[in-house]
Amino acid sequence: MWNLLYNGLLIITAPVILVILLAKPRCRRGLSQRFGFSSPRITPDGRPLVWLHAVSLGEVVAITPLVKELHRRHPTHRFVVSTSTETGRDAVEQRLAGMAEHLYAPIDFPWAVSRTIARLRPVLYVFIETELWPNLLRHLSALGVPTIMINGRLSSASFARLRWRPVKSFYRSVLRSMRLCLMQSDRDAERIICLGADPGSVRRTGNIKFDQPLPSEAERRVTRATLGIEEDAPLLIGGSTHPIEEEQLVEAFVAVLSRHPSTRLLLAPRHIERVEAVEAMVRGRGLAVSRRSAIAAGSGNAGVKPQVIILDSRGELALIYQEATVAFVGGTLVPIGGHNLLEPASWGKPVLFGPYTDHCVEIAALLTQAGGGRRVTSVGELTEELLRLIEQRDERVRMGQAAQSVVHQNQGALQATVEAIDGQLASMETTRSSARAQHSFPVMAGR
Repeated sequence: MWNLLYNGLLIITAPVILVILLAKPRCRRGLSQRFGFSSPRITPDGRPLVWLHAVSLGEVVAITPLVKELHRRHPTHRFVVSTSTETGRDAVEQRLAGMAEHLYAPIDFPWAVSRTIARLRPVLYVFIETELWPNLLRHLSALGVPTIMINGRLSSASFARLRWRPVKSFYRSVLRSMRLCLMQSDRDAERIICLGADPGSVRRTGNIKFDQPLPSEAERRVTRATLGIEEDAPLLIGGSTHPIEEEQLVEAFVAVLSRHPSTRLLLAPRHIERVEAVEAMVRGRGLAVSRRSAIAAGSGNAGVKPQVIILDSRGELALIYQEATVAFVGGTLVPIGGHNLLEPASWGKPVLFGPYTDHCVEIAALLTQAGGGRRVTSVGELTEELLRLIEQRDERVRMGQAAQSVVHQNQGALQATVEAIDGQLASMETTRSSARAQHSFPVMAGR
């Protein structure tokens, strides 16, 4: 009954979904693919195909080392990575060229997922975090295709929503159909079991984001020099920021300037299409501002060094954190749930964040306990922390080292995840080999 209701609601809301997708520039491309009316140009070629799903840029970055290792271990397999956004597609094409092909993920309409599955014919489906799409998972289960959740997590909001009795009963069979649930933390493992997952399929493997490799010198496309920032100037970075947070960061920055006029602020909005609005806001505060692209093109205001730089490029935030004096990670001063706290921590930088960290609660706790991160709840607290860390070099270095230690001490999830998927692929290969042997077994002629 609940499955019929779910699909009925999907059909009724299809026009609304279409309008929403058309209204978002980052979701317009691949629209026919998403609705299943046009099959992707990925057709079976005889090789076993592994389908991995990563929603957007952050998830693609997280699974990139995983896909590279799987490709190395299984060179005869084919890998397809689906995303829901254009930024995700760009990341797949840039980071996994020659190793994986890109596909826009189908919306969870029965016809869309069935057409996509029929075209791909995957031997395994792997998805990161908690993209629990009932029709997709049901169709794969009905066809005998194993599914694995990796880096699984359940925020408090998602858990509360899925615990509602009708929703929980609906999702129970979906969760039971999955071969493995590899969860980030004990809390996440307990929650997924509570919702109905088979305890025997649930493992705590940790967070693969701890295992992200730092870019090499050859990969560094953006530095203080390319941005026109002096080596000794304090640089504050606000990464993956949202509306209201940018205003708060600029307010704190203005207060810092009164004591340290050489300080620079780099803002990296979470959604790049908001760059124009952020730039207008900064100009409204009377600050000299320039976009990263304008500086690279040499088209900034001649002779005027920007006090604020807006990162309007994709895939460079993780690189530029290396140049930070202090980093603030967005989605935390507003009720979003927080973004990647590990990117600045990996470079050994002090990490500041707001009170809303439900999406990264374990990482925030580890950083806070180790003294590598600090929670701020207001513009006043943010200003106070920025000034303290700019002025106290020893404390800044100590805090950065503590943050980096947290990263190093919690690595290993990638290896555990690779081995779990490896075991599944090996088991499937054994089954296929047995089936081939049975079909080719010689028949003895009777006398």
